[in-house]
This record gives sequence, structure tokens and C-alpha cells, in this order.
Amino acid sequence: MNKLSLLVFSLIVSTWCFAQNPPQGTLIGQDSTNRVITTAVPFLTITPDARAAGMGDVGAATSADVNSAYWNAAKLPFINSELGYGISGSYTPWLGKIINDMYVFYLSGFYRLGREQTVAASMKYFDLGEIQFKDVNNSDLGRFNPREFAFDISYGRLLTEELSIGGALRYIHSNLTGALTTGNIDARPGNSVAVDMGVYYTKPLTSRNATLSLGATITNLGAKISYSDANNRDFIPTNLRMGGAYTMDIDPKNSFTFALDFNKLLVPSPPRNNSTPLLSGIFGSFTDASGGFKEEIREFMTSFGVEYWYNKTLAARLGYFNEAKDKGNRKYLTAGVGLRYEKFGFDAAYLVPTNKRENALAETLRITIMLNIQGKAREKDSVTD
Repeated sequence: MNKLSLLVFSLIVSTWCFAQNPPQGTLIGQDSTNRVITTAVPFLTITPDARAAGMGDVGAATSADVNSAYWNAAKLPFINSELGYGISGSYTPWLGKIINDMYVFYLSGFYRLGREQTVAASMKYFDLGEIQFKDVNNSDLGRFNPREFAFDISYGRLLTEELSIGGALRYIHSNLTGALTTGNIDARPGNSVAVDMGVYYTKPLTSRNATLSLGATITNLGAKISYSDANNRDFIPTNLRMGGAYTMDIDPKNSFTFALDFNKLLVPSPPRNNSTPLLSGIFGSFTDASGGFKEEIREFMTSFGVEYWYNKTLAARLGYFNEAKDKGNRKYLTAGVGLRYEKFGFDAAYLVPTNKRENALAETLRITIMLNIQGKAREKDSVTD
């Protein structure tokens, strides 16, 4: 590992891998038995909104809202048809137990073009706080405030009354070290572009007074990112998410939703060669684990969440996230609450690790505030034309 790679790698480990899987005497990548899949710009996978965060990080098939573009752009046309546009802001402290200047901020908004089409835009900003940099010889390289952000434009369209598709175009900027040139180190900000593709199906079950929804999406499908030159490029967190949600109305004022998601990073399993072509890495990610089929199954992360609504005004949420021990060992319970009053909405979430491992989001309160505006009455156009 050259000095540049070590510098960037150490920063990423200190802000991400350590928080998710504290080292046992070695760093990720130094232990040949460590099977954790790591990528560049992992901030893209941090759950941005408090509603999903309170439900164990589910979102592929839950009911649509202003933050749907992050989870599955195909859900956008199913946002409440009475709404014309909306905006939402979310704040997530990072490593809040030990640091007070690291956070994730997510801003999202949607606009309904018609009954069949909805567009959205969002920005995810990760501030890593001020860091003192030193090289491998412990020489002072100065202080810097690393920052990363992603900007998205999303679009969703109905194909039928029950089926929709959607996609997003994303620009990614990661400035971990600034324009640092000293000795053998030549570091610069990394940039990349990516796309999302999703499909969503929802069907009312009138005989059971319930709704069944299914969703699948591939996110962050894009070019590798480099912090130096074209010869040193890293995979970004291309991710496959599949899920379902079942909502049942107990009576006119009480309803429950049960949701389940499965996630898998579509990047090569360790040990890997970053020179692997992008598409080969994506398709090969289903068969490249040295432990065979059993290890491939362990690379799927599971999220489960429950949401209760009273009179479409007050919500209570519970969730659980599970990751295999040798793939990161993230296991945590989440809880959350929600409030909707006229145009305004508020959500909050809290996370508790269940395996005695530290987590960057443990014991921190994550919040989302939203504003939804009613749209103009529109003619009911056909989704089959």
C-alpha cells in the first residue's frame, strides 16, 4: 500500500469501518481472514431519513413519501396524489458519542408533473469535521475538514395503476484530504457519476383491507472513483435492494405496516483487485466469494421494520438490522416516532446496538422535518396510453 492509499484508507477506516466493526488488533484489509466488503464513498449507504432509520433501514417497498428517491425512485408517482410538491430536511449525527462536529445532512424535494409522473432532487452532505493529518513518518501535514456530497435528479413514472419504474442520475464528490501534495503523496478530491434503477409494485387487497407492495432497485451503479490518478481507482457502493411491505388497516384510524428488505453490495468480495472492470466486478460479486455459496448468502444484509399509524397523524416504529459476523457484524435495534399535521411532518429515530459492538449512530437522535403542499386538481389521465 503506497503512502497515498494508506492516508486515505486510514481516514476512511477511522470514520466508517471502526464505527461499524471495531478492530481487534488489526485494521480491515490487514487480516486475511477478514471478509468485510469495503468501498470508497460509503456515506452513500447511510440511511438519510428518520422514518426509514426508525424501521431498521427498510425502504424498497414502504409507502412513498418525499424521501422515496433515495430508497426507490419508482415509488415517486405513488406519493399522495393530492400533493403537488414537498421538501424535507434530515440531520444525522455521526460518531455523536465522541465527536460533535461530524454529521450527515440530507435535503430532498419532489414535484408532481402529472398523475403519472413525478420528479425529485436531493443532496446528501457528509461533514467529517476537522482532522489533523500526518504522514506515515508522523510528520505534520496540517489540518483539513474532509467533506463529501452527492447530488441527485430522480424520475418516476407509472406503467399501470399498480406498477411503476424510476431512475436517478447522481454526481458524487469526495474531498477527504484536499489537494495534498507532499513527498510521495499526491492526493486530490475524487469525483464520480452513478445511476439508480428501480421498479415498484403495489396492489390493494380489498378482501383483506390491506395493501401488498414489492420493490427492487440497484443504486450507485457508476464509475470507480480515484483520489490520485487513473491507475488507482476504487469501487463505489453499488447496491442491490429487494423488499416487500404489507399494510393492513385494523379500522379507519389504526394501521400497521410490516416491511422486509434484503441488501447486497455488488462489488467484488475480499481479497479483491481494484483493477477488475466495473461490470465484471458487479456480475462477479454473486460468485466470487472464496467461501462459496454459503459466503455469498452471508453477504446479504437483512432489515425488518414495523410502523403503526394512528389516524394518519401519529406513528410509532420499530426495526432491526442484521449483518453476518464476518461481513461487518452490524446488528442493531431501532425505534422511532412520527407526526403529521396538515402540511408539516416530523420524524425521529434512535439506534441501539445489540451485539456489544460500537456503532457510529449509537445513542444519537436522528430527525427529519418535512413540508408538503397540496397540488392542483388534475385530470385522471390513462397510464396505458
